[in-house]
Amino acid sequence: MKRKLIAAIGVAGMLVSIAACGDDDKKDDGAKGGDAKSLTVWLTVDAQKNWPDLVKAADDAIVAKHPGLKINHEYYGWPDKNAKLDAVLATDKAPDVVEMGNTEMLAYSVKGAFAEVDPSKFDNSSAWLDGLKASVTYDGKTYGVPYYAGGRTATWRKDVAADAGVTAAPKTYTELTADLDKIQEKKGDKFSSWYQPTRDWYAAMSYVYDAGGSIAKEDGGKFKANLSSPESLKGLNEYKNILGKYMHGDKTKDEADRPIVYGQGKSALIFSAAWEGGSAALPENDKVGKLADKIESFVMPGPSGKAMPVFLGGSDLAVPVKSKAQALAAEWINAFTGTQGQKGLIAKQNLPNNKTDLAPLKSDPKTAVAATAAESSWFVPMAPGWGQVEKAKVLQDMLQAIGTGKKSVEQAAKDADTAIDKVINTK
Repeated sequence: MKRKLIAAIGVAGMLVSIAACGDDDKKDDGAKGGDAKSLTVWLTVDAQKNWPDLVKAADDAIVAKHPGLKINHEYYGWPDKNAKLDAVLATDKAPDVVEMGNTEMLAYSVKGAFAEVDPSKFDNSSAWLDGLKASVTYDGKTYGVPYYAGGRTATWRKDVAADAGVTAAPKTYTELTADLDKIQEKKGDKFSSWYQPTRDWYAAMSYVYDAGGSIAKEDGGKFKANLSSPESLKGLNEYKNILGKYMHGDKTKDEADRPIVYGQGKSALIFSAAWEGGSAALPENDKVGKLADKIESFVMPGPSGKAMPVFLGGSDLAVPVKSKAQALAAEWINAFTGTQGQKGLIAKQNLPNNKTDLAPLKSDPKTAVAATAAESSWFVPMAPGWGQVEKAKVLQDMLQAIGTGKKSVEQAAKDADTAIDKVINTK
């Protein structure tokens, strides 16, 4: 899935009028019902370019139930959408449905921007993927509907592996590290058998969660940082070990240009969003030559003996609290993301929003890796102050301190916990 999810953390000023209008909106039952004459749906350009037929199918299904209804669509690029949304939420011109990256949901939910929805009204809601379900849940309530998912997989160079005497992708973590040892010995210290950007907290936290740790824990409605726990430290220590043995690039970098670096042929393995291997093989990035024929993806094994839990990216659909057609908006969302919609999204090479539709994909060679990887996932703490943690780059700075040796794992984790605890419960 070639796109990045942009965290929405600057919405407080734009949403000051939302809470004040809440009581009046609740009384406007007719407007919130199914009698509206029009519906405005905001989606990103992904839908416009890649599956406009699915949008039309949802439109047709709803118009068939509500003759005369006019459905208006607006499409936005990811970098532009939130600025436009913030501005319109301060007016009475809010859309009725808006697509959100799953990492964007929390800040808006905390500020009361979205209406609560009833999960039972949406197909397969009891089987929503864990990472997506978490993204639409705040303070015990549901404020959106998962749309589709994007997983993380391991991608490596078959040719480099074969040259080191490795003939098959690893199934276990022991096999993985043994294979990487062989590749590293064969290629030398100027080559990264695993190009793992130090500040990539999505990969690092997968180690933490695989070890039974977490970024933070909720207790009695409050969140407490948990990176200093024995389990979390175990994961962080293994992450440091990986960086020391296999990552021979700049230990201060993040993952922003990983596909470009991988395309240059300076590494054998990446653990990344599933689309990154394909992006590295694009003509503008491929400096290896026919890289697409030389790479394969596999499910990243974890030290625990299970598949590595991955951060699950993706999109959700939400109904702004100022929408005057909330019931119709919910109907449209279900038509778009329900059983038939998911079949269409799967056909467009997306992962579905639920485990029921995901299960058959695990037995299809074309989708088995991505589907299996997505089955075990984690998500960020759905705490009111999480946006401040991300904005301050607490995790990235901790990982850089660990990777460069500036701090011990224990000290870096302790300092990160202190920084997280200062803001994580603050709206």
